[in-house]
Amino acid sequence: MRQAEGNRKRVGLALGGGGSRGFAHIGVLKVIEEEGVPIEIIAGTSIGAVIGGAYAGGLGQAELVKKVEEIVQSPLSQLPVFKAMEDQPAQKQMGLADKIGLFFKGQWLFTQALFNPGMIDGKDFETVVNHFVPDIRIEETKIPFRAVAADLIEGKEAVLSSGSLRLAVMASCAVPGFMPPVRIGGMLLVDGGIVNMMPCSVARRWGAEAVIGVDVDRDIGADREFRNAIDIYTRAAEIGSRHLANFCAGEADLVIRPRVGEMKWFDLSRSMEAISEGERCAWENLELIRKLASPLKKRPFSETLHRLFRRMGKFA
Repeated sequence: MRQAEGNRKRVGLALGGGGSRGFAHIGVLKVIEEEGVPIEIIAGTSIGAVIGGAYAGGLGQAELVKKVEEIVQSPLSQLPVFKAMEDQPAQKQMGLADKIGLFFKGQWLFTQALFNPGMIDGKDFETVVNHFVPDIRIEETKIPFRAVAADLIEGKEAVLSSGSLRLAVMASCAVPGFMPPVRIGGMLLVDGGIVNMMPCSVARRWGAEAVIGVDVDRDIGADREFRNAIDIYTRAAEIGSRHLANFCAGEADLVIRPRVGEMKWFDLSRSMEAISEGERCAWENLELIRKLASPLKKRPFSETLHRLFRRMGKFA
């Protein structure tokens, strides 16, 4: 961990998971970069690991915007699994042809899930990660970086702090069922959102004295219609994810919440909209960001002693 200049706090950035909603992270980074707010460590989960790893590896926000534009216009944005998962109109509003199409899309998804470790081909998955993330080791990033994944074998959080940056990012965003797990050493790793949706605790654990979290999780408004088992399962997962994100936010000094919660996690068509919303929300919180990054005020020696003795009494 680099030392902060003078008495300034070490500021850590925790970028949460949320699929394509996570492109809002780029807008937040744009404001932080333009305002010259020094970031001492970045921790990322899932899409937060993709954007955070790319930025820590040396890509500026302008380069990241260009990367997003390229991926949106590429054939990868038209993968069959994304097309098959697009929300359909309510059953009562669908004609016969629509219902037949929905049936076959469902059968295709089921077949993919039954015979493959992920519904997205591992090579396509790797291509997307490689498009954003430089081919370096985590130890070589310009800003210290940590990727958060979940180990299927041990059933616990895995914080990746060394080795291939690309492999760590792939592990962090390997959504179970959609992307194949990533094996690193004796671990079989999947999306870190299972265990740490917004890794504020990781940034603090690795030396951050002030933590800014960026939450791009899904909104869970009550005005939803549950037509089938998939809708019910998805709703249950959203509720669990939201409660986990709220718990993770307890480790943050500031949580930035871009209004992207209604976006589908695979909706690449709204990527630029997400970036703009992240930027807007960061400007909205700029004074709080500046305050967190401002130099620490020196306390009188008597106050320091008083705080020390109070802590000693608390833990005696």
